[in-house]
Amino acid sequence: MSQEPFRPFPSGAAPSRAPGDLGALAARLRALPPSCGPVRLIAVDGHAGSGKSTFARHLAAALGGAPVVRLDDIATHDELFAWTDRFRAEVLAPLSRGESARYRVYDWERREFTARRELAPAHAVVVEGVGAGRRSLRPYLACLLWMDLTAGHSWERGRLRDGQALEGFWDDWIPAERAHFAADPSRPYAGLLVRGRAEGYEVLPGPGGTDGTP
Repeated sequence: MSQEPFRPFPSGAAPSRAPGDLGALAARLRALPPSCGPVRLIAVDGHAGSGKSTFARHLAAALGGAPVVRLDDIATHDELFAWTDRFRAEVLAPLSRGESARYRVYDWERREFTARRELAPAHAVVVEGVGAGRRSLRPYLACLLWMDLTAGHSWERGRLRDGQALEGFWDDWIPAERAHFAADPSRPYAGLLVRGRAEGYEVLPGPGGTDGTP
């Protein structure tokens, strides 16, 4: 766990507003102490449809090609949010020992694990997905970022993106996500808030006010 508070911007400094400006944010993240063995684990959380995957891809590039763990590969139909023990065993435990993580990848169409992915303990690793900032993971995080888009707008974007074929999934997902965040909210602990803009992103200090760890 990081011991020093993470101050994303000096007092009076302007926030980052475009993907190209994420280099300044990346430099600050790289300067954080390791949080999971030798790894700086950076979480990107937010409501489904809020743009986590796209932002995580930009951030990973700014971090010099940092690997990204997608929680869509970890969760399953039967374990939308009950994947913590598996994630800890397959990802966190080996990384904390400085070893490569090997985790199973879920196929949402076939409804089974169909692949296994290996992840070396890089300088920084981005974990993106709903629940990335959950209580049980925060002690392993160097920083928690929250995509600051309301649930309603996020879910509307997600439904439009996925189309009618996944309407049934969204009908099940929304109450599950609502229940998860009611019991285990992430936003209050976020060190940074990320807001999408027409020309990129605005990155602001979050309500956690530190590095996003308890």
